[in-house]
Amino acid sequence: MSLRFLPRLSFVLLASQVLLTIAVAAEDAATPYDVKAHYTKYEYRIPMRDGVRLFTIAYVPKDTSQAYPFLLTRTPYGVAPYGEDRYPKTVWAGEAFERAGYIFVYQDVRGRYQSEGNFIEEHPSIDHLKPGETDESTDMYDTVEWLLKHVPNNNGNVGIWGVSYPGFYTSASIIDSHPAIKAASPEAPMTDEFRGDDAYHNGAFMLAANFDFYSAFYRNQAGLEFPPSRWPEFDFGTTDAYDFFLQRGPDLKSIAATIKNPLFDDTYQNNTYDQYWQSRDISRHLHGIKCAVLTVGGWYDAEDLAGPLRTYKTIEQSDPGIPNTLVMGPWVHGGWIHWQGKSLARVPFNSATGEFYREHIMLPFFEHYLKGKPDPQLPKAYVFETGSNLWRQYDAWPPKNAGRKTIYLRAGGRLSFDPPSASENAYDEYISDPKHPVPYIPYASTDVPQQYMVEDQRFAAKRPDVLTYVSDPLTEDVTIAGPVSPKLHVATSGTDSDFDVKLIDVYPPDYDRAQNEEREKRTDVPPYQEPMGGYQQLVRGEPMRAKFRNSLSQPEPMTPNQVTALAFDMPDVDHTFRRGHRIMVQIQSSWFPLTDLNPQKFVNTATATPADFVKATERVYHSPQAPSGVEVGVMPQP
Repeated sequence: MSLRFLPRLSFVLLASQVLLTIAVAAEDAATPYDVKAHYTKYEYRIPMRDGVRLFTIAYVPKDTSQAYPFLLTRTPYGVAPYGEDRYPKTVWAGEAFERAGYIFVYQDVRGRYQSEGNFIEEHPSIDHLKPGETDESTDMYDTVEWLLKHVPNNNGNVGIWGVSYPGFYTSASIIDSHPAIKAASPEAPMTDEFRGDDAYHNGAFMLAANFDFYSAFYRNQAGLEFPPSRWPEFDFGTTDAYDFFLQRGPDLKSIAATIKNPLFDDTYQNNTYDQYWQSRDISRHLHGIKCAVLTVGGWYDAEDLAGPLRTYKTIEQSDPGIPNTLVMGPWVHGGWIHWQGKSLARVPFNSATGEFYREHIMLPFFEHYLKGKPDPQLPKAYVFETGSNLWRQYDAWPPKNAGRKTIYLRAGGRLSFDPPSASENAYDEYISDPKHPVPYIPYASTDVPQQYMVEDQRFAAKRPDVLTYVSDPLTEDVTIAGPVSPKLHVATSGTDSDFDVKLIDVYPPDYDRAQNEEREKRTDVPPYQEPMGGYQQLVRGEPMRAKFRNSLSQPEPMTPNQVTALAFDMPDVDHTFRRGHRIMVQIQSSWFPLTDLNPQKFVNTATATPADFVKATERVYHSPQAPSGVEVGVMPQP
């Protein structure tokens, strides 16, 4: 599904060329590189083992003084421009690759654009193929076989690359991989849609993003179309999705009726971890991989943050011995390819992190494994530590020396690494009202803004239906690395509720003054446009639908007003809370319309009616007998 959510990443105009027009920011380019002057374009229809022909474009270097490896991308988004006399401005992620010289290959997957066959959403992989059966791995195998025999002047080596949905195809293509495939880089790969990628997070449906995507993808007014000449933009009739979804819903059936897309219906109606989702979990099939793998993700990827982490971990376990590296940077979805990566909204990273990745990690990786250039000696994990804004290299992820500690919720809105005492109040409570849900951003928007994952949370802290706990100012840096794991004791007056947990970095009140004094000594960091003193930066947030507390496949009702343990994992972080900052945790029961509303009754949300949505009293306990906190991996400080 992602570069599923193209509209909110401002990629909607790139839908037909989402991979071919990828380029670094204009300021990165020196002299424009003339693709047509250096490459010859060929179009092929490559036969698969079942007779289906897949449309494929190859850009072949005109310089024939040496042989070149293939760099291949498979995509459902189209490989335009079509026609051998039509060239894009760029054929890869920046001029460095084009100047280095590769045979760049792009392929429409089955049933999309110019390729024959039937398109199946996240085509499930088949572990034990029978004669005549095909999946994405066989299509890749057959494609490689054909290219090696029919495209002259190749050196026999193949690399695969793709971001988001093409990242999924990259992962699927290296299962029982062709021996000519020497390197693969699944980047922001959608891996398990129900367990943390585009569709569901801990049982909560990612409403705004899925609606945004499916209001355009695979849809026109008359029904299905492959492909529309241009993805239509949905007319919300308002500037605020919060109001739109409340008025059209709050039930999903009513919301779905506004776009009439069967793929959206499949997504929201399959709302448990059933066979539909399990068969599409590519991590269950990542075996037989023989090539080097570079898996890449962004700490602020709103769509596929879980995918890279799960892909790396699975390959590490299932395919021991192959070169396997995880790269995580301070990026939004695909941001390491498109932008310099110096900042996100008002949060600076103090260096061009995207440029660093492309020049010092990505290019050396492919140059080494496809051309025999010097080994970049990549570690197991090459990650950017936000907060301190430093690149770190580890021999494992999570780091082996990240000791697990719990930061506890305490009475009076306090947060501490010390557990609660017997003299403290036992719980805090609030009323969760589906008619007045907690928004996830403090302003109107009809898409999902990229910066929401570092958004200032002061607006939420002011609401009576949000519990806020904050530590004392830190006397030394605290670096947390690895999964963030809430371990709560809760109760609800209903039979189901969401418990959304947010980990927040609170900037000191005098942050602006201190930063301006430091900035006077430097020339590479512009001044902030607005004060940042007291900024409550979201570091990680995740919903948890309580009925899935024991199983994502078999939901269970909550017993009203009964204290219940609720534990789950949020996606990993690598973040330093600096000295003088404070650590904050917020807990709420709606995060709208980022996620759909919980009726707060044990009903099937796919068939719930507006009458099913009721108020509930929520309690979060923090006593010695029923402690609540967030477990994190704490790194030793140098």
